[in-house]
Amino acid sequence: MEVPFVPSPDVSVALNALLDVLERRPSENGTRNTQHRSIKVTLTALPLPNYFSQTDPTPRLIANEQLQILERANLIQLTWLPGEKGHILQSVKLTEHATRNTLYTLLNRIPLANRRTHLEQLLLADKFRFQDDWRGRAINYILNQLKAEKSPAPFSLTDSNLTLDLLAVLQALPALTAETPYRVFSVRVFNNSKRLEAIKRQLVSLARLGNPEWKRIPAEEVLRELNLVANPNYIHLSGNWELTTEDGEILNLSGFTPSVGFPAAQTSSLRSVRAESVLCIENLTTFHQFTRQTEHATRNTQQALLCTYGNPSPAVRRVLRLLPESVPIYLWPDLDYGGFNILSQLRRTVGEQVQPYLMDIETLESNIRCARPLTASDRVNLKRLLLRSELRDVRPVIEHLLKRGLKLEQEAIYPPTT
Repeated sequence: MEVPFVPSPDVSVALNALLDVLERRPSENGTRNTQHRSIKVTLTALPLPNYFSQTDPTPRLIANEQLQILERANLIQLTWLPGEKGHILQSVKLTEHATRNTLYTLLNRIPLANRRTHLEQLLLADKFRFQDDWRGRAINYILNQLKAEKSPAPFSLTDSNLTLDLLAVLQALPALTAETPYRVFSVRVFNNSKRLEAIKRQLVSLARLGNPEWKRIPAEEVLRELNLVANPNYIHLSGNWELTTEDGEILNLSGFTPSVGFPAAQTSSLRSVRAESVLCIENLTTFHQFTRQTEHATRNTQQALLCTYGNPSPAVRRVLRLLPESVPIYLWPDLDYGGFNILSQLRRTVGEQVQPYLMDIETLESNIRCARPLTASDRVNLKRLLLRSELRDVRPVIEHLLKRGLKLEQEAIYPPTT
């Protein structure tokens, strides 16, 4: 049936609220279950623009007239406040035999089921592009959410542009072989330097759905894993590093003291890396302090230092993988969940030759006055690390941290000479 009016703002709010309740109801055999409980909204609980205005009764009169037309059409049932019949409504109820399509058409609203189907079709059309990587796992998760009639976030059922733009980003990511600034990538994909900024949060959420390990690292580090950065980054190196490019050019960094920042993007052009031994230091402050205090010893013992700057980026991991397997690699991080997680990550992505440095019980106990208590989250995460086979040799240390309920930051330890 056709309704002979355009809904007023108050009527639109009330009818949309009814349909919201309808669409939240679980379905039975593919159809919405509306028989067991009434679908009703109370007007005082709704953000009606003008219905209860005490200065202008016109919006209320218009709303009452329109809603009574819908009641006579057997689409809704009205309940008036006691003593205010024909003047002030208490609630609006959807009738059991209402023609829902009429209300959707009246409101120019697309049914939720149709929006779910549309999103599902978009994802299925692109699913073949994302095979056995985190993107494919994330898409499968969203498809399962749609099948279970749950939220498809970070995709949107109302904003098709967001969905299309996220899919465009997923398709473009494999082309990034080196760190790329957000704005540069955004121009490449959208011809708009600011569009990626607007959907970064949704991209991070999608990445975390596809790779659970990224759930416990900051958003900017998740994006860095995808080779997306705010601005070009540098890898902080110190000591006798020898880097060879694909063109055969040899870069000897021993002359840079106390350290040098090597462009992360340039690591993709390296063919090989040489050093006698490498010490990876988690925090930049400690790295700078350590390089200054051990500058002379570092030059003479061929010790090479590298700052992971928190979780090691893809560029850092590439440098370490280019080292010969015979080169000893040591890791000195904070004595906490983050530090042991970095050790786990490097052993899985670089090699088992990565060994802990100052990650022992003695280090904690000798600096106990500087230790800090574990949080509830720290405890949960440390217990999770006990299950990782690559950390078998450091389980006693993790168990000691849990027993003592303490953790230790790098900055609390006076940098020893190596």
